[in-house]
Amino acid sequence: MQADASLITPDAIRKVIRNNDYTGNTSGFAPGFVQANLVILPAQYAFDFLQFSQANPKSCPIIASSREAGVVDMPCVGKNIDIRTDLPRYRIFKNGQLIEEVTDIKAYWRDDLVTFLIGCSFSFEEALIAAGIEVRNITEHKNVPMYVTDQPCKSAGIFHANTVVSMRPMKPADAIRAIQICSRFPNVHGAPIHFGDPAAIGIKDINRPEFGDAVTINDGEIPVFWACGVTPQVAIVNAAPELCITHSPGHMLITDIPNSQMAAF
Repeated sequence: MQADASLITPDAIRKVIRNNDYTGNTSGFAPGFVQANLVILPAQYAFDFLQFSQANPKSCPIIASSREAGVVDMPCVGKNIDIRTDLPRYRIFKNGQLIEEVTDIKAYWRDDLVTFLIGCSFSFEEALIAAGIEVRNITEHKNVPMYVTDQPCKSAGIFHANTVVSMRPMKPADAIRAIQICSRFPNVHGAPIHFGDPAAIGIKDINRPEFGDAVTINDGEIPVFWACGVTPQVAIVNAAPELCITHSPGHMLITDIPNSQMAAF
C-alpha cells in the first residue's frame, strides 16, 4: 500500500486489503475512523463471550455484533464489508490452540458463526496526536507493544483471562493529559489502567512484549498502559472452544464509524 494510504477512505482501504494488496498492521490508517478488534465464535459460545465482554468493558468494549449467525456483512459499521476478507490478517484457534494465521477466512466460514467487533485503542490515538502528544508506535512505524498482566478479568461461562494491556511511553505531564483525553472514549478502552512501574501489574520485561513490537522509551518518560482488545484472545486460549477466529494483533477492521461518535462529551 502506498505511503499516503491513510488519506483514502475506509471502504477503499478495505478493498485493497480484500485483494491481498496489503497484509500489514493498520496503526495510523484512516484517521478519523474507528478500527475494531475481531472475535468470531460458533453460536453455542456466543452468550458466554457476550457476558465476558460485558463484565470487562475496559478490555472488551463491544461496538457491534452480527445480526444473526452466519452473516458476513456488518452494515452497522460500514458499507460493503465482508468480514471474511476485510482484515489484513486473521488468527485461527482450534481447541484453544493457534493453528494458523491467514489473510482471509473463507475456508473456515460456517453458518453457525457469530461475529463480535470490539473497540480498539487505535481510535483514541488520533485524539492524543491532535492534543500534541506523541504516539511512539506511530512515530516509529511499529505495531503497538502489548503485554499479558497479572490482573485478572471477571470470568463468565467458559471464558477467563488476565488483562492484556497496550503501552505508550510518555512524559508524566502528557500521561496526565492522556488520562483526561481517553476518559472521553469508554467504547475504545477509555482511560489508562496503569502508568509507571511495569512490575506492579506483572510485566517482567518492558522490552519483550507478548504481542506487537517493542518501542523506544526515552529518559524522563514513563510507560502508560491501556486495557487491550487482545485480552479476548487469551480468554479464548483458556476456554478452548472448538473453533474461534480473531484478528491478528494490530491488524484491524477499519470501519466507517467516525471516531467522534465514540467520544462521551
